[in-house]
Amino acid sequence: MPDHGSEQSTGGVYLLFAHEAYYPTHGQEINTSLVAAASLLHPRVCQPDGTRIHERVTRGRRPGEIVPLATLTHELDGGALWPQVGDWAAITADLLQLTQDSACDALGLGLPPIARALVCSGPRSEVRAYDPTTEGYQVFGPVDRSEVLVEIGRKLARTEAGRPLWPGDIPLPRPQ
Repeated sequence: MPDHGSEQSTGGVYLLFAHEAYYPTHGQEINTSLVAAASLLHPRVCQPDGTRIHERVTRGRRPGEIVPLATLTHELDGGALWPQVGDWAAITADLLQLTQDSACDALGLGLPPIARALVCSGPRSEVRAYDPTTEGYQVFGPVDRSEVLVEIGRKLARTEAGRPLWPGDIPLPRPQ
């Protein structure tokens, strides 16, 4: 039986999700959070939805991979298959509450608008931003999204510094 509390059970995969901004200290905005995928197995996360989403997040991923929620939506036929997997909105609300209660580790990020839009879009999507000084649009696409994820990966590496994000106290599954 897998040990859902171990790093091996998730392969060191992470879930990135955007949420309503909050301000833990004056002037510090947190609008996106990154958690260990194993946090989806936490007993305070709605189950079995958390377990099913965990399976989707970790299946076929590389160790250290950061999986934006929007990537899952893309993989689930643009979101049409979410009802078969789970209630992603309830799950992300549960995860956010866990992080705010210090019941699991998270990397809280205050992403700028374009970076946040890119991680909230599918892996092949484009984001257009109007520039009033040039009266034109700038297009950001998959390469820009990859760069944002690489930068988040760098921040994660500095945050972890030899200690992976703690997914919270996750009990071992009961023997069948």
